[in-house]
Amino acid sequence: MSYLYETHLHTAQASACGHSKGADYISFYKEKGYTGIIVTDHFLNGNTSVPASLPWEERINLFCQGYEDAKKEGDKQGLQVFFAWECRFGPDEFLVYGLDKDWLLAHPDILEWDHITHYHEIKKAGGLVVQAHPFRERDYLDKIELHPFQCDAWEVANAGNPAYQDRLAYRYAKAHNIPMTAGSDIHRIGENIMGNFYGVAFDEPLTSIQDYVTRIKSTKGYQLQIPKDLLTLAPDRGTDLPVYLFDEENKESYIKDLESIL
Repeated sequence: MSYLYETHLHTAQASACGHSKGADYISFYKEKGYTGIIVTDHFLNGNTSVPASLPWEERINLFCQGYEDAKKEGDKQGLQVFFAWECRFGPDEFLVYGLDKDWLLAHPDILEWDHITHYHEIKKAGGLVVQAHPFRERDYLDKIELHPFQCDAWEVANAGNPAYQDRLAYRYAKAHNIPMTAGSDIHRIGENIMGNFYGVAFDEPLTSIQDYVTRIKSTKGYQLQIPKDLLTLAPDRGTDLPVYLFDEENKESYIKDLESIL
């Protein structure tokens, strides 16, 4: 038996792109056989709906509302609900797991951090940083930046991506022994962009969000919930955007030949 978790979910309360409230997701995911969900609203340096003019405490309270509503309803219906967030640095987005509201309240300087400081601070606090959809192409992006050393894992399967983008991420992560995750990146009830819902399936149910962090870092006791053969097939194509790779010293290099790093 496996226990399935949604790892990438946005609510209308905190994400400007969200359309469904946190509590509304509970029955939806229970019906699909999930054991739990992780709410990952866009943080205050991303596509947030939280006004920047408010005091820090009020901003964090509003930011956490979608999760808190989902958690309350999840407790009623028997669906586990955990807290995380998605932050943005330039074209890059990272999912952060393992820390809580109190940690955010105590770190109002987080919005001043660059992605290196951010990673070190999250890591020091015992969190997990996952680069979200590393090979994503969108009309608002002019490049792809890969951060194998500035995070702990990669999200190699995202329901909002065309298959070739996930396959490129999977090939790189597999070749370089990077832990992998998968998530639906859902924004509304019933949204099903590519025809499937994604997630991570564990051999045993999670006991906490910190348990999720530990298991992903260990790369053991779980498998990705994705369409059959999605990642094992060869990529349909490469990317149209220029690709930049950040090394261990955070030095950026332009990749002329994508195959050379896959």
